[in-house]
Amino acid sequence: MQISKIRIGSRGSRLAIIQAQEVKAKLVAAHGLDPVAIDIVTIVTTGDRIKDRNLSEIGGKGLFTKEIEDALLSGAIDMAVHSMKDLPAHVPEGLIIAGILPREDPRDAFLSPVAGSIAELPSKALIGSSSVRRIAQVKRRRTDLTFTGFRGNVDTRLKKLKAGEVDATLLACAGLKRLGLQNEITSAIGIDEMLPALAQGAIGVEIRADDIVQAELVHSIGDERSAIAVACERAFLQELEGSCKTPIAGHAHVENGRIRFRGETLTPDGIRVFTAEREGATDDAVWLGKDAGREVKRKGGHLVL
Repeated sequence: MQISKIRIGSRGSRLAIIQAQEVKAKLVAAHGLDPVAIDIVTIVTTGDRIKDRNLSEIGGKGLFTKEIEDALLSGAIDMAVHSMKDLPAHVPEGLIIAGILPREDPRDAFLSPVAGSIAELPSKALIGSSSVRRIAQVKRRRTDLTFTGFRGNVDTRLKKLKAGEVDATLLACAGLKRLGLQNEITSAIGIDEMLPALAQGAIGVEIRADDIVQAELVHSIGDERSAIAVACERAFLQELEGSCKTPIAGHAHVENGRIRFRGETLTPDGIRVFTAEREGATDDAVWLGKDAGREVKRKGGHLVL
């Protein structure tokens, strides 16, 4: 395939660049492209600029994607690479997610120099996190812990943890593994113990809906099982119209043409949780996610939303 130039839009963090480089490497391998023909264009987002406030206070998930999507819509870039958990529930008109790469470990990671797990933390221990989901889930398990906001990239948070600013923090296993920092993980929190963010661990490639050339390029590097699972999880998110302001979690597992999904939303204090589970054919993944969302709302999830 003759390609003169492909411009991949990405945030400028080390993790975001690694993810964009993974997309580039897969495109090169799949299509025999010249690496020189693929540029990674870094774009500073509002979420990257504002570091002194929690995302839930200033607008939520779209703060890490809006400027990148604007560049895509304007033609300044040809495709955008996102951590799918950062994407708002609805993609802007004129754009589509053309492919999902093979998903990395979706679990949350517990990191602490003083305990091996959340259960082992001493009473009044201080946890650093700006995730309303993680805070609510931990509060549900431990009412005796304390919390403080914790913004910054992975390296910044690890430095704060090692400096003793907090007793523990929680990060995504996927990001730590992609950064080669898996040895920093004290313990991985099982899916059955604590549901992760929807689409956590998945990298998505977004393009203009009418760009046939990019669609063909991206389709060949996508992973079908990962795409089906993410589609189910995002359907749950869309039904609940969730954002970074809402404690929402869920995970879908795809195997042998079947999909199993479990999702939940919690009150911010963790006292109340509303859950739903679904299982069915992968062809019904989106419907199953939406139907689980409807059940959560019927049970009382509207109190959170």
